[in-house]
This record gives sequence, C-alpha cells and structure tokens, in this order.
Amino acid sequence: MARVASNPLGLHRFRPYFQADQLPQLLMKSSLRCQTKPSRLPTIIACQTDSKPTETSTKEKVLAESASVTDTKTEGSTSSPTSGLPVPNKDLNRQIAAVSVLAALGLFLSARLDFGVSLKDLSAYAVPYEEALSNGKPTVVEFYADWCEVCRELAPDVYKVEQQFKDRVNFVMLNVDNTKWEQELDEFGVEGIPHFAFLDKDGNEEGNVIGRFPRQFLLENVDALARGEANVPHARVIGQYSSAESRKVHQVVDPRSHG
Repeated sequence: MARVASNPLGLHRFRPYFQADQLPQLLMKSSLRCQTKPSRLPTIIACQTDSKPTETSTKEKVLAESASVTDTKTEGSTSSPTSGLPVPNKDLNRQIAAVSVLAALGLFLSARLDFGVSLKDLSAYAVPYEEALSNGKPTVVEFYADWCEVCRELAPDVYKVEQQFKDRVNFVMLNVDNTKWEQELDEFGVEGIPHFAFLDKDGNEEGNVIGRFPRQFLLENVDALARGEANVPHARVIGQYSSAESRKVHQVVDPRSHG
C-alpha cells in the first residue's frame, strides 16, 4: 500500500503498486494490446458484415418468392373466368360460316335426291311415249298416279336409276288418270300401280315389275336393257301396290302431254 501524505488540497496521493523496474514490461504489454486490438476488428466486422447480408438476402429472396406466388395466384384468379372462352377471330368465323353454308347445301341436295323428288319432277323430265318407241333405245314405262302412295315412295329410287342410265335408256311416265292411255293400260294389263314395263329397243316387253320392290331390282333390269340383253333378271315381280281401279279419270288438257 502507498503511504498517505498530507497536502494543501487535502488530496491523497497514492504510490503505485508496481515497481519501477516493472514499468518497461507493462508498457510493452499495453503496446501489444493496442496492436492486437486493431487486428481483431476486421475479423469481427467481417463476420458481422458477412452474416447480416446473408440473412437479409435470404429474407429478401423469401419475400420475392412469396410476392411472385401471390402475383401468380392473382393473375390466375383474374384470368380464370375467361381462360376457357375463345378469342373472336373474323377469319375463323368466316370459315365456320362457309362450312355451315356448304353443309346446308349438301343436306338440301341430299334431301332433294332422296326425299324431295316428286312424281311431277319425274314426269317433267320423262321422254314422250311416242318418241321413246321411235328413237331406237330400250325403254322403261312407268304407269303411276299422283295419289299413289307407293309411287311417291319409289320416286327417289327411280330418279337415281334414271340419272345413271338416261343417256342409254328412255324413261317414260304415263298417268293412269289420263284417258289418253286407256289403250296402253289394256295393252300392258295394268291392274296395280306403280307398274314398270321393260321394253327392248324394238318396243317388245321383256318383263314387268308391279308395286313396291327393292331398288336393286330396277337397277339390274335397266342395266340389262342398256347392255342389250334378251331378258331382264326380274321379269315378273309383284309387291305391295295401289289398285288401278281407284284411278280418277280426267280429260286430256294437252294432247301432247304424256302425264
């Protein structure tokens, strides 16, 4: 301990607890402490600066990912109501309209060929009976009536076969209600309609088919006539027919008419 001495100010003076010969060593230690402290600072600072940015960048990355997920959900919820709706396209609409028109036209033509052909249509394009007997072609003569249900039913089949062979075979339509054909009714023995008579190029009857029958029968008979065969495969066929006795006789308006 240091000895206390009195002084005018009343302050106590202390004697250092270290010896004078220890002073150099103490100074050296303090200088070493001062030199070592600065060397530690960069390491401490570097550790602090390295850790904080990493944590910050990680947090920012998480926040960014969360924000992107939120944006994605927002965009998905916003676009979902209209994602299934087609985008208007004028060219596409025009193409669809054109296809629709063609489809409608095809249906119309199909209906016209299969269901829309009437007996009046067949009669309008038929070859006159007198001409058919003189032009040197084989002939199919159909006796019919407008009120005959089976005649109307077979009209589309007759039309199809006629379109296929009209250049080689005559197709004649004779309305049994027309008194002009009384002699032909007796000659061909028409008792039921429709009555189809198949004549060779000289006007000789090769066979006849009466009433409802498959179109194949008509097709095969007409094909045999077109090829000039002596006989037709279906020379005598009778199906469901309408009685010729139910005919409604009327006077001929135009002598040249074959209807």
